[in-house]
Amino acid sequence: MEVQRRTVLKGTIAAAALVGAAPSPAGAAKPAQACTTPGGSDFPKVGGNYGNQNYSALRDINQGTIRRLGGAWVNRIEGGLTTGTNQSTAVAVDGVLYIESALGNVHAVDGRTGQTKWTYTQTRGTVTRRGVAVGAGKVFTHGKGSWIIALDQATGAVVWERQITGYGSMEKVAVTYHDGLLHVGTHDSNRAAALALDATDGSVVWHFWGAPGPGELGNDTWEGDSWQVGGATPWLHPALDPELGLVYWTFGNARGSNSSQDGSGRGGQNLFSSSIVAMEIKTGKYRWHFQSVHHNIWDMDNSMAPVLADVRIHGRLRKIVVYGSKSGMYFILDRTDGSAPLGIDEIPVPQEPRQKTWPTQPFPRQGGWVEDEVVPQPLGTSVPGDPNRAVPNYKRGKLYDPFWDVPVLSTPGHGGGACWNHQSYSHNSGLVYTGYGYVPAAHSLSESSNGLRPPGEYQTGGVVAVDPTTNKVRWRRRMPYSLAHGNGVLSTAGGLIFIGQPDGNLIALDAFSGRELWRFQCGAAISASPIMYEVDGTEYLSVYAGGTGIPYGDSAPRGDFLWTFKLGGTVKPAPTPPPPVVRRPVSGGPVEGSAVNNTVILARTFDAATGTVGSVESTAVNGMAPTHLRVPVGTTVTFVNPADNVHAHGATQFFEGLFDIRLEPGESFQYTFKRRGEYFYNDFHSPRPTGKIEVY
Repeated sequence: MEVQRRTVLKGTIAAAALVGAAPSPAGAAKPAQACTTPGGSDFPKVGGNYGNQNYSALRDINQGTIRRLGGAWVNRIEGGLTTGTNQSTAVAVDGVLYIESALGNVHAVDGRTGQTKWTYTQTRGTVTRRGVAVGAGKVFTHGKGSWIIALDQATGAVVWERQITGYGSMEKVAVTYHDGLLHVGTHDSNRAAALALDATDGSVVWHFWGAPGPGELGNDTWEGDSWQVGGATPWLHPALDPELGLVYWTFGNARGSNSSQDGSGRGGQNLFSSSIVAMEIKTGKYRWHFQSVHHNIWDMDNSMAPVLADVRIHGRLRKIVVYGSKSGMYFILDRTDGSAPLGIDEIPVPQEPRQKTWPTQPFPRQGGWVEDEVVPQPLGTSVPGDPNRAVPNYKRGKLYDPFWDVPVLSTPGHGGGACWNHQSYSHNSGLVYTGYGYVPAAHSLSESSNGLRPPGEYQTGGVVAVDPTTNKVRWRRRMPYSLAHGNGVLSTAGGLIFIGQPDGNLIALDAFSGRELWRFQCGAAISASPIMYEVDGTEYLSVYAGGTGIPYGDSAPRGDFLWTFKLGGTVKPAPTPPPPVVRRPVSGGPVEGSAVNNTVILARTFDAATGTVGSVESTAVNGMAPTHLRVPVGTTVTFVNPADNVHAHGATQFFEGLFDIRLEPGESFQYTFKRRGEYFYNDFHSPRPTGKIEVY
């Protein structure tokens, strides 16, 4: 045990040999299903197969036929719902699709005709959902209050319900069924756990805490009793390798008593936060782990569902797991023992003693796949919409630079890189694909929750293809939207990848080059993975277009469109909805210039209901009075630093670079806006206060 303890504290991978030999495959009387077997006529679980490869071996829809792909049918599963949080991915079993709606209802839909076969009406309230499990003649879903519900697969009738208490809130994580067990995760609690439940009645078979308690492996990596509020949530469904008898769970941020950004009270590595853990499927017994961020204070938890693949590295066939990545880096690990066939180095990083930061962080030797940190550019030289620049006036930092009270801006931000979207491994191209975001974030103890995405910045992203045999980028395609939040990738034997965007477009790209080949407007934002299946010899592509608020808030169009496509399909695209607002909004609604004498008061808040300017100096995000001013073209706007402010303040207009002013208390400045558009600005004294002039 002492050897185990030292290994854990060093932050390296604990070898499986330390805890015994691998168990025999589940179900000794019959061969276990390979986790890397590609999907065919069915797409039986979220992730496609047990390895979460999101790959289809169907090939009729391919680069040569993609132009003939059209709508086969569309089902407004809730009768035209245009609100809510829709993050659920459909599964297809024996020609039937099973999908959860924003209301929590479960719908079984005929995969050939699009007709609803049955609906289970949720009785326990609305929670965020990411997909059902199908197995043993049942469909398994969640209910608010940490309920697990088993439905009859043929009728939707409730077979059993069970409330799971003592492990945290049980929602969001898609349910995974395997060999009589349901693998589910909890979240949003002081401690969270990976659970295995008996699929016959929902009783808990085993649990594995993300933040281990006294006497458990890893507990001594938490200072004092900080493990009690450690968080370490398994946000996404696991991968399973039945042949090895292992299940792979990824655990999220350490929380601490205040927020995920405050590490001052939880010294140590904080296992198993920001880690992938391999455990035995039948017992939950620990086998090995790898921690991607030690003592995480940046919300860079790499909690994406892991992807399993069998690839040849340095001439040797390796069973790998691809792990990552908010940080924009893949960690390629041998899934049998957690070793790193391509090398991972512990690199010294800057320290902040008050945060009790860990002296090193792991970096794959091949680097990452998100572009280098945002490069500052002179005012007036940036092209609007180009994501490769930072909002000015922030202190700039690299990945894992520490912080305290002053916000430090770095890329990727806490929304990724990639976040909770689903990755894909293609047997056709041999590449791993993911959508990602390019949204810098500023961290400090003054920011709420998990960091500040500066108002005014562009929230864009792209799609990247990585060769897992080398961990090198094969191609990267910039996209107009962040694709880090539920925008899963489907790869196919036809040499295609499909991904949905927040503007409602489902697009197909060449899997080998990233070139766009096809797009279709689905009517609402897509925050789920496309899937493929086959019925009566006809191949279908399906996606749920519902939408969610991350990262575009209420501007992302919502709906309840379950779309399915086939070659020769004739159903026309949905009407194009208003696109999401790509730039991060300021705090506060629009105020007409005539109501405030076309004047902005710097470093003061504004009460829109009363038209009252705050009486004290402010460095809050809403510290411009007002934050959003609407004026006609040709209007002269006056910026004032009140005489009773203590500090000099300013207005730096970005990214067009119209002005960059410094005002002592009592001074003012005027600027005439001659062109229509949106013009953001912030304060050199503290960049948090941000305003926007909307010129119409």
